[in-house]
Amino acid sequence: MRAVPREARADRRADRPGGGDEREGWWHAYGGAVPDWFDLYGGLESAACRLREHHDALVPALLQTRAYASAAGPHRPGTAADERERLIEVRLRRQALLRRRPPRFEAVLSEAALLRVVGGAETMAEQLGHLAEVGRLPHVSIRVVPLAAGLRAGDVAGSFVLLDFPLGMRAEPEPSVVYRESLTGALYLDRPGELAAYEKVWAGLDALALDEEESRRLIAKVMEEVHHG
Repeated sequence: MRAVPREARADRRADRPGGGDEREGWWHAYGGAVPDWFDLYGGLESAACRLREHHDALVPALLQTRAYASAAGPHRPGTAADERERLIEVRLRRQALLRRRPPRFEAVLSEAALLRVVGGAETMAEQLGHLAEVGRLPHVSIRVVPLAAGLRAGDVAGSFVLLDFPLGMRAEPEPSVVYRESLTGALYLDRPGELAAYEKVWAGLDALALDEEESRRLIAKVMEEVHHG
């Protein structure tokens, strides 16, 4: 496991439209509230042409409402209230990615993330309604793995994002990257064996997840029966 070299960040940012003018990411305006290890991810996320995210416990950050994001975290030790608010603002601003020059975004989440009460019933009802709305965007796919599917490879792998990059001006596209975040840092994995392992996990999740329409029905059912939306 290793971090992607710093020069790779500059190369990938330069590949995206206007990349030469955006080397300093917009998130730098939020100062020390944004951890150093996010700087690399912010550039990679902006440059990617496809994002595939699996979350086993929560709704992915790009799909969260403000109320849900405020209740869900971040809950890192020592984070002051004002810093926490700036981190939430960064999380919400990242969602503009899905409204402009959007990449293909595919989310596979556990049914447990729909059932878990984060911030109360009203917050959850709003959040699940937001999932239904965003899931209808043509470049967004939201699918749910039902609890009845049992133990999956994704449960062992945990939450992760697979980022794929466009060809740009290169003869071949940049290699994909797996991003895994923890309480105190993040891993950026791009070795062939690492990528192959996570591609295999994704294929397993893809096989177990409900299709998009079935997932929408399950989201609506949970919203009505569990969170009374």
